[in-house]
Amino acid sequence: MPLADSDIDYLRGVIADQSGNVIAPRQVYMLEQRLNPLAETLGLANIEALVGELRRSHDSTLKTKIAEAVTVNETSFFRDSHPFEALRTSIIPELVRKNEAKRSIRIWCAAASTGQEPASIAMTIREAFPELSNWKIDIVATDLSEEVLARCRRGSYSQLEVNRGLPARHLDRFFERAGSEWMIKSEVRNLITFQRLNLTKPLPFMSQFDIVFIRNVLIYFDQPTKTDILKRVHKSLTPDGYLFIGSAETVIGMGLLYRREEIDATVCYRPTTG
Repeated sequence: MPLADSDIDYLRGVIADQSGNVIAPRQVYMLEQRLNPLAETLGLANIEALVGELRRSHDSTLKTKIAEAVTVNETSFFRDSHPFEALRTSIIPELVRKNEAKRSIRIWCAAASTGQEPASIAMTIREAFPELSNWKIDIVATDLSEEVLARCRRGSYSQLEVNRGLPARHLDRFFERAGSEWMIKSEVRNLITFQRLNLTKPLPFMSQFDIVFIRNVLIYFDQPTKTDILKRVHKSLTPDGYLFIGSAETVIGMGLLYRREEIDATVCYRPTTG
């Protein structure tokens, strides 16, 4: 039996409140697709029983699990390639010059999913800039879901996952076999720290970042939430920092303090002061 409209609206409200993720009417199919398995793992008969339990208990942990279950975690190594080429050819060399005195570079990878994006950034730095081996390179990778962060911390990927976008030379140098899986070596993993973060909540960072990747996630938020997130990201960027968003996303027309910049085939945004 299809989920009642009242239950669909209730779930959409819970998900939006917990994560900012707006489930459009055309995406309602995802609720049954993602939440029936969750119901099963919790010992409940189906999604209707899950909704009933949530209405009865108002359990905050259950609300979080529901929001995490419908979060899209699509990713791959070196996705869209151009931003990583811009890091290699232009951005990291510039930061090396600017940050020579403090000898550190900070990068935030938001909505890191299962970790391919922060790993791609770390591999780019390790391969192209061996002279930074004695610098402090901090790549902070965040995501809403503790489940995918646990996968990130393991650093283990299937053959199918490494086949998606990972150059053979990177597989040879930065991974090692572990049964049927491939494990990222410590020289890459040691550059990355993982933590849970809800982008719709206040950001906890004490220091600013030179580069922020927040790609292919803003499309899941409504316009006021996007604007609020990007305002807070602005405060987290150094004055001459770089912001990367998804290729189908833009900040133009949102009244925000960013300017668009092109680096060869790559579009990024730089913070301005007005």
